[in-house]
Amino acid sequence: SEDQSEEICIGSAAELKSEIDKAVQAGFMERNPLGSFTEGNFSKENYGSFDLHKPYADQIILVSASGQKMLRESDLIDVWFDSGAMPYAQLHYPFENKALVDENQYFPADFIAEGVDQTRGWFFTLHAISTMIFDSLAYKAVVSNGLVLDKNGNKMSKRLGNAADPFETIKKYGPDAPRWYMITNAQPWDNLKFDEAGIAEVQRKFFGTLYNTYSFFALYANIDGFDYSDPELDDTQRPEIDRWILSMLNSLIAEVDRLYAAYEPTQAGRAIETFVDEHLSNWYVRLCRRRFWRGDMSEDKLSAYQTLYTCLETLSLLISPIAPFFADQLFRDLNLISGKNTAQSVHLADFPAVQANHIDSALEERMLMAQSVCSMVLSLRKKSKIRVRQPLARIMIPILDPEMQTHIEQVRDLILSEVNVKAIEYVGEESGVIVKRIKPDFKKLGPKYAQKMKQVQQAVLAMSAHDIAQLENEGRIELVLGDDRFLIIPEDVEILTEDIPGWLLQTQGKITVALDTTLSPELLREGLAREVINRIQNLRKSSGLEVTDHIHVLIESHAELNESVSAFKDYICSEILADTLQLTDQIPSGAESVEIDSIRTQIKLTRA
Repeated sequence: SEDQSEEICIGSAAELKSEIDKAVQAGFMERNPLGSFTEGNFSKENYGSFDLHKPYADQIILVSASGQKMLRESDLIDVWFDSGAMPYAQLHYPFENKALVDENQYFPADFIAEGVDQTRGWFFTLHAISTMIFDSLAYKAVVSNGLVLDKNGNKMSKRLGNAADPFETIKKYGPDAPRWYMITNAQPWDNLKFDEAGIAEVQRKFFGTLYNTYSFFALYANIDGFDYSDPELDDTQRPEIDRWILSMLNSLIAEVDRLYAAYEPTQAGRAIETFVDEHLSNWYVRLCRRRFWRGDMSEDKLSAYQTLYTCLETLSLLISPIAPFFADQLFRDLNLISGKNTAQSVHLADFPAVQANHIDSALEERMLMAQSVCSMVLSLRKKSKIRVRQPLARIMIPILDPEMQTHIEQVRDLILSEVNVKAIEYVGEESGVIVKRIKPDFKKLGPKYAQKMKQVQQAVLAMSAHDIAQLENEGRIELVLGDDRFLIIPEDVEILTEDIPGWLLQTQGKITVALDTTLSPELLREGLAREVINRIQNLRKSSGLEVTDHIHVLIESHAELNESVSAFKDYICSEILADTLQLTDQIPSGAESVEIDSIRTQIKLTRA
């Protein structure tokens, strides 16, 4: 009121209209500027051009309970107040949910996220209001988002035509691929160079790989009727490859949980990508394929199913904060058959807990060695243009210490199977079979030793085979030259391996592999048999045969082919699910023409 003895707080436009009507009747206003409206459909169109904001609302005069004129308070509270009051306002505090705030069940927040431009706005007012009212901070951490730039680092602008339409992007790639790309491409607080090609890469490499892994599992699980109803196998009943992937999975859970808790979603997403691509899809599933499609439901096959199911279900939980829709679909598709989880959605399920008993660091280390050895051998095959289907006689590995040989020997069969080589030979570093040379890296050593660089160079070039082995094995060596001592680490030098006639060599870290590329007649015959298997498998697929269908096979007789087919007949039949396989001079009609190592022949398949 004019004498400030009375006040009223208006809570809605409808309440304001009612108070204005009273003022009109009292003669304080000529008419109601809000016009005629109902609370349910109130809008600017209902009351013409009147604006409820300052300064227009200041023209409204109301009437107090005692009949005095009431004028609007002309002072204006900071416009950021409503945003700063968000933690309590969204809960309708203190009228509802009082305990959530008063007993710190919901407040203060663990974190908030907003653009860097909100530093003087929302970030500050949240704390300011919270401090005044509760003597408490409003949040414990803040993720301050950077800007989204175009792929060249320029700010997006409609005028420049370099702005990305988010709705078109989602329509084209779905909601999860853009989210995953933006989170894993750069830390949220860094500026992001947005490139649509990166989303396509994420869609293909990450989501495509994970989807293909699930599709592989679902295909064979449906054939065998696997529904996870059998009792869970313990570690003693599982082969080493299953124990390894479960160890890697639980190490991943621990890492991702730690990173999420530390507000590092970028690193968390990248760790998941590495697991899916390098460990699960391109190692575990590839090595275990025949376990799923061969034979009845043995303990080994059941272990494979349970292990891969566990990996897929766990991944759905780990990716759910970044890819909520894909994660939920994967979770629900798995759980629909197994009923293993009581939650109806991945977002209602508990985050996976680390099962420390599954983590085996020694197993992870030796499997990492196996992956490194296989990677190098496959690289050498590619360099020499020898296909993986062509068996080779042996690889040679210099051993730095007995533990290294023990590790590799434990995964020897796995390595030989993966790279299609018959044997591994171990040689000592000082055997002289594999000769290594070392030279200093001046860019690394120069800043460390400056004026003494010449002496360091002499000391490095004088290193013996034993010294090089010590550097590779221990990760450091102290070189003595006169009164000077120099600490050298592997990054300070370049270690080169001299070629051996008939062999190819490659080094990765402290592991060196030499591949014997000599092809004997026996190896060539086996390689040809494997090519036959490949062509028949392709024909099975193109003919629309189911993966479980058994077949009869007729192969046109050919002088260069007959010996290989005859020698490896049983092996070929087991691989292609053939009940019979015959070589014939009279191939019937309907046969397919194929080329096998420059040999043109015909093959006829019929369902058994």
